[in-house]
Amino acid sequence: MSKVIFVTGAGRGLGTDIARRALAAGHQVVATGRRPDSVLEVLGGEQENLLVTALDITSPDAAQAAVDAAVERFGRIDVLINNAATFQAGYFEEISDAQMRAQMETNLFGPMNITRAVLPVMRKQRSGHIVTLSSIAGLVGQEFCVAYAAAKFGVEGWMESLRFDVEPYNIRTTVVEPGFFRTELLVDASTSWAELSIDDYAERTRTTKAMWQSMNGQQAGDPAKLADALLKLVDLDEPPLRFVAGDDAIPTAEAKAKELADQANASRALGLDLAHADTA
Repeated sequence: MSKVIFVTGAGRGLGTDIARRALAAGHQVVATGRRPDSVLEVLGGEQENLLVTALDITSPDAAQAAVDAAVERFGRIDVLINNAATFQAGYFEEISDAQMRAQMETNLFGPMNITRAVLPVMRKQRSGHIVTLSSIAGLVGQEFCVAYAAAKFGVEGWMESLRFDVEPYNIRTTVVEPGFFRTELLVDASTSWAELSIDDYAERTRTTKAMWQSMNGQQAGDPAKLADALLKLVDLDEPPLRFVAGDDAIPTAEAKAKELADQANASRALGLDLAHADTA
């Protein structure tokens, strides 16, 4: 059945693949981006089932305007796919306060802005599905990813808790945790490098930055296949709360789950029997 699917960051990378495949499957698509002309161009021009609209996800007013335009055009929003994101790379001490806050504004508060604008529409419908792209870095901390991981860990907690807020209104939530896919996250338009420089980190920064740059275009994951998987996921009657995507991500998530279980078990000697005596 055709759905109205609202996609952020549709001008390139995974967002473009999602929008293209959704249109090919007969869905009505709201494709958003900072440069709507570019979004329209990569999607092949005007189409009956396509609305392209400008959106800076860091602006609550822009989020509301985009949602209003979607409802005016299609009458409803069935699926929101929070895809837009950037990558702030670097070691914590070399990432400026402004850069850290900008990463949070885009990768955490950005999806919140769109979701806050969409949820009244879905509550009125008594149906909907919020899909937010996290990352395997939202489950497992990695070197050189402190800002990105902090934002994505925030996305994980927000989405996992949002489920309970909206479930009574027949609104589903899914957080997606991809591994390394050949999207455009590592291109200059999406990646920022730490702007501070500290001698102790200088050599590690140089070699690690070069390693990340060399990965662009070499990642194993195919974003077109991920887009297809996401469209199958939003068609499910009972979509998963969490979707781990990629040959690298699934074993990494399994190892993280084991690590957490092992750490909880190792905490028993000191972590149990800490209650007040009058609650025992």
